[in-house]
Amino acid sequence: MLENVVLAEDLRGLARRKKRADVYKSVRHALVEEEKANGWVVVAKNKTSTRLSKPKTHSVLLEDRVWSLLYRLGCKFLSGDGGARLRSGSGESDGPTTQLDIVGIDDEIGLVIECKSSEAPQRRPKFSEELAKLAGIRDHVSRDLRDGFSTPHKRQIVLAMFTFNSILNDNDRRRAEEAKVALLNESDLEYYEGLVAHLGPAARYQFLADLVPGKTISNLEITVPAVRNKIGPYQCYSFCVSPEYLLKIAYVSHRAKGKASGVDKYQRMMRKSRLNAIREYISNDGIFPTNIVVNIPDKWLHFDRAQQDSVESPALVGWLHIRSAYRVAWVIDGQHRLFAYSGHPKAARSLLPVLAFVGLPPSEQARLFVDINAEQRKVKQNLLQELYADFHWEADDPEVRSRAILSRAIQELDSDPSSPFFGRILKADELRTEMRCISLTSVFQAMEKRGFYIGRTKHGQIVDYGPLWAGENETTVRRTVTVLCAWFGFIHDNARRAWELGSADGGGLAMNDGITVCINVLRSVLQHLEGKGHRLVTLDDNELVAIIEPFGKTLGRYFGEMSSEQMTRFRSLRGMQGQTAGTRRCQEMLRREHESFNPPGLAEFLEAERTETTKQATESIMKIEAILQKTVLEELKREFGAEENDWWFQGVPKAVRKKLDDRMNEDEGKLGRREHYFDLIDYREIIQKNWLLFQDLLSDPKGNKDARTKWIADVNEIRKSAVHASRGIHMPITPEELAFLQQREEWLVRKIAGTTDDGGGTNSQEVAERP
Repeated sequence: MLENVVLAEDLRGLARRKKRADVYKSVRHALVEEEKANGWVVVAKNKTSTRLSKPKTHSVLLEDRVWSLLYRLGCKFLSGDGGARLRSGSGESDGPTTQLDIVGIDDEIGLVIECKSSEAPQRRPKFSEELAKLAGIRDHVSRDLRDGFSTPHKRQIVLAMFTFNSILNDNDRRRAEEAKVALLNESDLEYYEGLVAHLGPAARYQFLADLVPGKTISNLEITVPAVRNKIGPYQCYSFCVSPEYLLKIAYVSHRAKGKASGVDKYQRMMRKSRLNAIREYISNDGIFPTNIVVNIPDKWLHFDRAQQDSVESPALVGWLHIRSAYRVAWVIDGQHRLFAYSGHPKAARSLLPVLAFVGLPPSEQARLFVDINAEQRKVKQNLLQELYADFHWEADDPEVRSRAILSRAIQELDSDPSSPFFGRILKADELRTEMRCISLTSVFQAMEKRGFYIGRTKHGQIVDYGPLWAGENETTVRRTVTVLCAWFGFIHDNARRAWELGSADGGGLAMNDGITVCINVLRSVLQHLEGKGHRLVTLDDNELVAIIEPFGKTLGRYFGEMSSEQMTRFRSLRGMQGQTAGTRRCQEMLRREHESFNPPGLAEFLEAERTETTKQATESIMKIEAILQKTVLEELKREFGAEENDWWFQGVPKAVRKKLDDRMNEDEGKLGRREHYFDLIDYREIIQKNWLLFQDLLSDPKGNKDARTKWIADVNEIRKSAVHASRGIHMPITPEELAFLQQREEWLVRKIAGTTDDGGGTNSQEVAERP
C-alpha cells in the first residue's frame, strides 16, 4: 500500500515551505541563545516568541528542490511532508514500511525518486546497495498504483535517482541502466528548474521524455485527418491538432538523458518577452493562420489513404496516425506560437495548423531552422556549435559526426562535477565571469583539428581514425570526456592555483588561449606517440590516459612552477600567433624532460625565435648602455666639473679607473676618450660610489646598494649571452630575458625623463624571474 500520496492541489502550503532555502521555527525568548549556538539566526521578535531560521541541510534541500520541480511541472499526485511510505502486507498497519523520498503520479507516469547528496564531491561506496533497494520496489509500486490510482491506460513506472556531489563511474551507470533506474544529477536539476521557469508546464514532457526515451505512452496515440504531399524530395503531412497535444510530443532542443545540454538553448531559441506577448494575443482571441513546421521520424507515423475523386493530384487525403510517445516532433519553426500555449486555458480547445516533414535529415533540419529564423533574428555562430550535436548526431560523414560528438563532449565537461571544466565553459549568451571564461567555441575550434578523431586521409577517403575515435557516438563522447578530464586533471592538480584563478589577476591558464595551448600540446603528444609506433585508437580509455600521463604531469608542473610574472607573460600570448608561441614554448619544455619528444617544426620555430630574440635583446642592451653612459657622465660632469681630470678622478672608483686604463693601453687608445672604454657593469660601481647622486635616478627603490643596483648586473649577464649568441655559440636569449630588458629599458627612459616620482623602478626580480 502506497501511503502519504495526495492531490498536488492540496499541497500549496507544503510547496511554499519546500521552495524556501531555509527552515523556520518560533521559540520562547529564553531559548534564543541556546538555539543560536545550534546555528539558528533570529529573523523577527514577537511579543512572546522569536522567529528563527537556518539553511536546510544539503540532503533536505535536494529533496525539496526535486519535489518542487515536480510540483511546478504540474504533477497530479505528489508525496506529502516526510515522503511517501510503501507498506508491505495486507492490513493498514501491519507489515514493514519503506520510506520513499518523492513520489509523483500522472495519468501516464508513476515516478519514484530517491535523492542522494554529499557536502563535497565524492564517490558513493554503497551505490550498488542503494540502487538494488530502489530497483527492488518496482513491482510493488506498480501493483499499488494499479490498485489505488487506477486509470483507463497502463502507466509507465519510472524509478529515478537524483544525486548531488556524487561521483559515479561507468560501472555505476551501467548498473543503473541494467536496473532500469534513471540517474540525474545537480546539473540535470538545474536544467529542469530553468526549463520550467522558461517554458512553464510544457517542460514536464521534456522531463518525462528524458526518463522514458522512446517508450510507448498509452494515451498519446492520436488519429487526425491529413493531406500527404511532397516538398522537394521530402514527404510531408498537413493537419491540425490542439496545442495541448502538440506540446506533449514536441521539443526544440534535444537532450538525451544524462547528457549535457543547457536550458540556454531554449532561452536563445525562444524569448520570454515574445512568449508573454503571444500569450496575451491568444487570450484576446488571436489566431495563427500559418503552419507550425516540425519533423517527425517515419517510425512514429502511419497513414491510411482515403478515397478521393481527383486521381491526378499528387496530394493524398487520409488519416494520419501518430503513435504514442513523448518528444517525437522537432519544432523547426513556430516554437513561440506553440509554447505560448503552455499552461494557457485555451491549449486544450484550440487548433494549430501543422506542416510535418517525415524523416528530414538533421542537416536539412538545421538548414531550415537557420534559413527561417535568419529572416527574423540572426542565429549566433556559437549557438550553432552548441546545437551541432542535435543537428548532426546521425550524420553519415564521420568528420561531421565527430564535430557533433565534440559538441556533446564539451557540454558534458561543463556539467560533470568531477571535470576540471565543471562550471567553466562559457556558452552563447551566458554572462562571462572570472570562473566561467572558457568559451565553448574556443574549445570546439581547438579540438576539431585533424588528429583527434580523423587520422590520415587519401584521395578524400579516411585511411585511419584518430586516438579519440571509438566507433559509436556515445562511446566516443565518453572517450573524449575521459581523456580531456584526465589531461586537464594533470594540469589542474599540478597548477591548482593558476587554474582556480580563472581570468582573475594572476590567472591566465584556465582561459581561452591557455586552454587552446594545452589542447595543441595534447595533439602533438598524441602525434608523437603515434610516431613511436603506438596504435592509440586500439587502446582502451584507461590505457590511453596512462600513456599520456607523464606528459600531462610535466606540463602541469611547468605551469605550477611559473612565477606571477611568468604567468603574466604567458597570458599576454593572445590570438593565433600567441597560441602558436605558447604551444611551442610548452613543447620545448616537454622536450627537456622527454628527450624523444620533438614535434615537427619545433626546432625551426625555436631557432627563428632565438635569432629574433637575440637581435631585439642586443638592440635593447645597446639602448640601456647608451642611456647609462649619457646620464652617468652628465651627472659626474655636473657634480665634479666638465674637465676629464675632474670627473675622472673624483667620480670614478680607483678599481674602475685601473681597468679602463688597461683597456686603453691594450687598444692603444683607438676609441679616443676614456668614457668610450666603460663596460656596462662599470656603471654599477660608479653609481654605488656616488650613491647620493644616483640613488633616486638609477636604482630600484628597496634594499641596500647592491640590491638596488642588481638590475645592472642582470642586464650585463644577459649581454654576455647575447654576445655569445651573435658569435654562433649556443647561449640563446630567452623570451623572459628579452621581456626583462624591454621593461627595464622603458623604466629607464621614464626615470631619465622624470615621469616617475617614486624614487625608483620595479626590482629586477619583480620585473622578470631569470631562469
